[in-house]
Amino acid sequence: MLAFALIGFAGFASLCLAMEKHFNELLKRKPTAVQREALRVAGWALLLVSLLLALQLRGLALGLVEWVAVLMAGVTLWVFGLPYQPRLLLAAAAASCVLGPLLAVLAL
Repeated sequence: MLAFALIGFAGFASLCLAMEKHFNELLKRKPTAVQREALRVAGWALLLVSLLLALQLRGLALGLVEWVAVLMAGVTLWVFGLPYQPRLLLAAAAASCVLGPLLAVLAL
């Protein structure tokens, strides 16, 4: 469950950075149109990979329930953490990009 939670968290981080306001706040510069589109595509792709991994590991019924639950927890971290600890969330997202796929490979 941790593997698809981390991948989903990275997907939400990517979608967050796809917004100009958050990109500027976290990275202290303006994103280009190509960067914003790439982050948007990467975010949705990571969420899809997270869903597929959850379905493969847990099955349809339990996989969907666990996937939605861990995504809600990840979004809650972003919503409440972004105003107070934005750099910490960015570091956590970078770590989840590495640890998520590693845990997914070990789980399979």
